[in-house]
Amino acid sequence: MQAIGILGGTFDPIHFGHLRLAQELGDALGLDAVRFVPAARPPHRLPPVCHFLHRAEMVRLAIADNPLFALDLREYQRPGPSYMVDTLASLRSEIGDETALYLMLGADAFLGLPSWHRWQELFELAHIAVAHRPGHALDPDHTPFDPALRDEWRRRYRIDLPTEPHGHVVCSKITALDISSSALRSILSTRRSARYLMPDAVLDYIHHHHLYSSEAA
Repeated sequence: MQAIGILGGTFDPIHFGHLRLAQELGDALGLDAVRFVPAARPPHRLPPVCHFLHRAEMVRLAIADNPLFALDLREYQRPGPSYMVDTLASLRSEIGDETALYLMLGADAFLGLPSWHRWQELFELAHIAVAHRPGHALDPDHTPFDPALRDEWRRRYRIDLPTEPHGHVVCSKITALDISSSALRSILSTRRSARYLMPDAVLDYIHHHHLYSSEAA
C-alpha cells in the first residue's frame, strides 16, 4: 500500500528541525513521499511574519535535493482559514481511499490537537504519526492528555504500522534538535548568524530579501 506523509506548518522560516522530523518519520513509516504544506491562513495563531510566497519558496529551496519531499500549495489555493481537516479531505479526494496518509506532528502539537477545528475527523482521513525525543514517549497515564484525546489514544494507538489507510496513532522517536522558527526569527532580527540551523539556500534567500529584519521586502 502506498503511503504519504503530510507535514504542515507556517515554516516561518523552515529549518533543520522540520526537515529532520520529516526524514526520520518518513524512514520509520516507509513513506513513498512527504508533502510539505505551508499554512496560508493559520486560524490558531498570529499571522505569519513572512508572506506565503516567501515561506513557500523557502520550503522549495530547503527540500530541492531530496526526492522523498514535495511542496504542496493547496492551502494557498483554497480560500478561507487553513484548517488541516480540509487539507486532508482535499488530498484524500485526489488520491482515493486506498493510499495511507500520515499527518506528521511533534508531541506538543499532538497534545494540543483538541484545540484544532473538527480534530476528531482527522482520524477518518489519515493516521497521525507523532514524533518525540528519545526518552520522552507519550504515556496516557503520566502525560497531561486532554480527556477526549486520551480516549482517542487508547482506541487508536498502535505499536506496529497499521495496515489500514487511516484511523490510527503511531509514535516514533527522532533526533532531538532544539530549533524553533521563533528563535530563528529572533536571531535573524538581531543580525546574529543562523547558519547551521537551516539550509544555506534558505539562509541566502532570507538575506537576499531582507526577511525577518527591519528592511524586510
